[in-house]
Amino acid sequence: MASPPTLPISSSQSTGVAAGQSQQPPIATPAFRAFMSRLSASIRHGFSQRRPWLELVDRSSMARPDNLSDAASRIRRNFSYFRVNYLTLLALVLAFSLLSHPFSLLVLLCLLAAWLFLYLFRPSDQPLVLLGRTFSDRETLGILVVLTIVVVFLTSVGSLLISALMIGLAIVCAHGAFRMPEDLFLDDQEPAASGFLSFLGGAASSAAAAAAPAVAARAVAARV
Repeated sequence: MASPPTLPISSSQSTGVAAGQSQQPPIATPAFRAFMSRLSASIRHGFSQRRPWLELVDRSSMARPDNLSDAASRIRRNFSYFRVNYLTLLALVLAFSLLSHPFSLLVLLCLLAAWLFLYLFRPSDQPLVLLGRTFSDRETLGILVVLTIVVVFLTSVGSLLISALMIGLAIVCAHGAFRMPEDLFLDDQEPAASGFLSFLGGAASSAAAAAAPAVAARAVAARV
């Protein structure tokens, strides 16, 4: 009696395993997670140093400045004290402007995602393949730079960002000019770049530290 034929299970399984091993994650997840962790820590540290909002809107401390010099002096002193609150107001104005224009918000999010996933946190040994064509790192960088210039300067997104920042700066300057700073006491030991400014610097350094390995690897590959 003949033995039944053997099914080629091992061949299909080995093919599936090989295909699974050949697949790579679309981004360098450890670097991306480290970037998000440092960014969230910097945001929490920045907001922890904000001043009380009731102190910001104290109507008893509002008075008209005597002249432009007095207004400029008030703005400088108030910004030194309320820097986190002021920059939070700027961020809120910018966020409100983007939320009121969903298309511009979607375009900026797509642009940010393209920089993160296609260049900064993409594994250096994994080439970018779109529509059957392989793009080198230099070509990818050039395309992203041109795309950023087009989005920011040749569409309504740039004008929206500039107008939102101008409105936010006008609100900050108006409050700083009319808010009397005589009752504010800034700690002499507090560094000039503390608060939200240190958050900005920390976020930038976090992004640079997280993206440095991928950029360095691409530079070495380009020399080779």
